[in-house]
Amino acid sequence: MGRVLPHSLFTDFDIELFKAGKHYRLYEKLGSHPVEVDGQKGTYFAVWAPSAKAVSVVGDFNYWLEGDHKLSVRWDSSGIWEGFIPGIGQGALYKYIIHSHNNDIKTEKADPFARFCQKPPETASVVWDASYKWEDKKWMDHREDKNNLDRPYSVYEVHLGSWKRTSENKFLTYTELAEELVNYVKEMGFTHVEFMPIMEYPYDPSWGYQLTGYFAPTSRFGKPEDFKLLVDKLHQNDIGVILDWVPSHFPEDAHGLGFFDGSHLF
Repeated sequence: MGRVLPHSLFTDFDIELFKAGKHYRLYEKLGSHPVEVDGQKGTYFAVWAPSAKAVSVVGDFNYWLEGDHKLSVRWDSSGIWEGFIPGIGQGALYKYIIHSHNNDIKTEKADPFARFCQKPPETASVVWDASYKWEDKKWMDHREDKNNLDRPYSVYEVHLGSWKRTSENKFLTYTELAEELVNYVKEMGFTHVEFMPIMEYPYDPSWGYQLTGYFAPTSRFGKPEDFKLLVDKLHQNDIGVILDWVPSHFPEDAHGLGFFDGSHLF
């Protein structure tokens, strides 16, 4: 596995927007991103940890040993640590080990901007390229009209984990829901589906209201591209999608957002 090489997806304008609190597409920059740099395939990592004095990427590719892959802090006082590691690709498991300036605290954290996470109770983030070819152009072209506040709404709120189970009492997958849920909602005449939280969370009885990964649909039901298929199928059937987003709820689990870099960052 190669050493960490200098590389960045951030432009000066990105940093300007970030510092102003106006960067609305940070998920395209922070997190893990499979890329090719100077002919080498690997993964770019970036994490915001302004109270850190050192950040390492650990994972199955370095036997979870701290220090082999240290990120570098940016020079611009953004508090962003970043770097490119050759040879790391799709499916690699990883976390960040963060040494804080605050009382020399050390934390081991999942990536807040990961697109995919291990299936609970496992807690690592997963390097993932969730590319998907959308087929909902007709819906998207008329979304503004369909979501207009003057139009009548009929919203079906659903918790995917309890809506329906298999005969073995297992969760339906996103792909199975793309058929069964879509057909049911369409038959019942609803205009929209509202998903109770589907971002990654560790504890089933919380119904998803204790989040650890705001940018990763929970792996309980499948891969990120499978969730995209579910949304795509709903749109293709003229059904809007609303996500229940809960920024004020995250748990105290060690891998989560609490005390992320030794400070109350989130």
